[in-house]
Amino acid sequence: MKTVEVVAAIIKKEDKIFITRRGYGEFIDMWEFPGGKVEEGETKEEALKREIKEELELHIENLKYLTTVDYDYPKFHLKMDCFICEIAGGKLALNAHNDAKWITYDELDNQKWVPADVLVVDALKNVK
Repeated sequence: MKTVEVVAAIIKKEDKIFITRRGYGEFIDMWEFPGGKVEEGETKEEALKREIKEELELHIENLKYLTTVDYDYPKFHLKMDCFICEIAGGKLALNAHNDAKWITYDELDNQKWVPADVLVVDALKNVK
C-alpha cells in the first residue's frame, strides 16, 4: 500500500483552535486541521508553512511537534506529522476549503472530522 506523507497545523490562539472544512473530494464538508503533502527536499516544518500559505494565505510560527498519526485509508496509508503553531501574519483566504472557524477544546468532539484527524483530536485532548 502506498504511503502518503503529510503535515497538519493545529493553529492556536488563546484557548481556541482553528479548523477548516474540506471543500472537495471524498471527505467534502468534513472538518480537518489544515496542511498538506510534504514535497521532496522539504523539512516537515517548511512543508507546513508552505501549505498554510497556499491554502489559507497565512504565515505561521512557533511550530511545536504534537504527534504523528498513522491511518490506513482504503487506497493508501497516511502518515501525518502534526504541529501546534500560531498565526504570524497574512489575511485569511479559503483557497482549498469551504469554511473555517475557531473552536474551543470543549467543542472538539462536536465536529464531523475527516477520519485520520480524529486521532489528532485525541492527542490534542491529552496535552490540553
